[in-house]
Amino acid sequence: MRNFTSVPVKNSPPLQSMEETELLLAVRQGHSAAMTELVERNIAAVSRVAKAMLGNTPEAEDVVQETFIRFWSHLNSYRHEAKISTFLTRITINLAINESRRHQKRQAVERPLDGLTLNPQRFPQTVQNTPGDDAEHLHTALQELEESQRAVVALRLLQGYSTKETAQILDIPLGTVLSRLSRALDKLKIILTKYDNV
Repeated sequence: MRNFTSVPVKNSPPLQSMEETELLLAVRQGHSAAMTELVERNIAAVSRVAKAMLGNTPEAEDVVQETFIRFWSHLNSYRHEAKISTFLTRITINLAINESRRHQKRQAVERPLDGLTLNPQRFPQTVQNTPGDDAEHLHTALQELEESQRAVVALRLLQGYSTKETAQILDIPLGTVLSRLSRALDKLKIILTKYDNV
C-alpha cells in the first residue's frame, strides 16, 4: 500500500502550476497534496461522465470515487501514453458499464413473474416543460439509450472528445463511434420530443 506524505515536493513549482507529468511523479513519490491536486483537476470531468452513464444517482457518485481509487491503486502500471483525464475517463466508463449491468441483473431478479414492472427512472412522474428541466430531461433521456450509445454520447458530446479520441477510449473503430452516435442522436430526438409534448 502506498503511503502519502504531506511534505511539499522539493525544488518544484506550486502544485497548481505543475505539468501533468510532474504532478504524476509527485503522486508516485507519495505526496498527498499532489494526489489531491490531481483529483481536483479531474473530478468534474469524471463526475460528468459517471452521471451521463448512470444518471444523478448514488451509484454514479460511487463510480467517481472508485475511479480515483482504481487510478491510485494502479498508478505504477500507468505508462502515461494518454493524458490522465483520458485514462480516468476510460476507467469511469468501464466502471459505469459494470454498474449498469449489475443494476440490470438486480432488476431482473427483483422483477415479478408477470414481468409487468416498469423502470421508474424511465418514466418521470411529472415532467414540466420549463428551461430549468432541460438538463434533467437530457439525463433521463440518456438513461433510455443503450449503454454503448450512452458512452459515445457522454464522451463525444458531453466531454468534448473528438471522434478519434472517443474511439481510442472505448477501443472501437471510428465508424462504430459515428454509427452509435447517429443512432443515439436519433433516439434522443424522439425521447426529448415526448417531453416537449407533455
